[in-house]
Amino acid sequence: MKNLNKIGLDTGKSKALADKLNKLLANYSIFYQNTRGFHWHIKGDKFFELHLKFEELYSDLQLKIDEVAERILTLGHSPEHTYSKYIESSKIAESKKVSDGLVAVEHILDGYQVILLLQREILEIAADADDEGTNALMSDYIQLQEKQVWMYSSFLKK
Repeated sequence: MKNLNKIGLDTGKSKALADKLNKLLANYSIFYQNTRGFHWHIKGDKFFELHLKFEELYSDLQLKIDEVAERILTLGHSPEHTYSKYIESSKIAESKKVSDGLVAVEHILDGYQVILLLQREILEIAADADDEGTNALMSDYIQLQEKQVWMYSSFLKK
């Protein structure tokens, strides 16, 4: 029992999982800040529609950031919390003052692709660790985000 953490998971496997969740946290945090920027800077004929959609997205991302950080803590590890570390760890790059709605939506789709691939990797690690809590969280995220990808892609007529 000495190789198990407080929730009964192997400590080595939970450490690997926490590390990957910290990468997800970094990507979510950059994605969140990019989306806030899109919300603030959007201009054009789709302003009202996209301004609202971007607010919905960054509000959802804010929730997910908190849930991922709390999951890392539940596994017995520490979530990263500095933007310098997020920038270093994130595959999603910072966006610079995007005001064109179509460009912003392209960035969002690119962000979702990074996030979805990472979450699928986390599913594999969680399954190996018998971590149903992380598995359920990632499965829920993936289901909702795949639908968002479809909707944003439809907006772009792709």
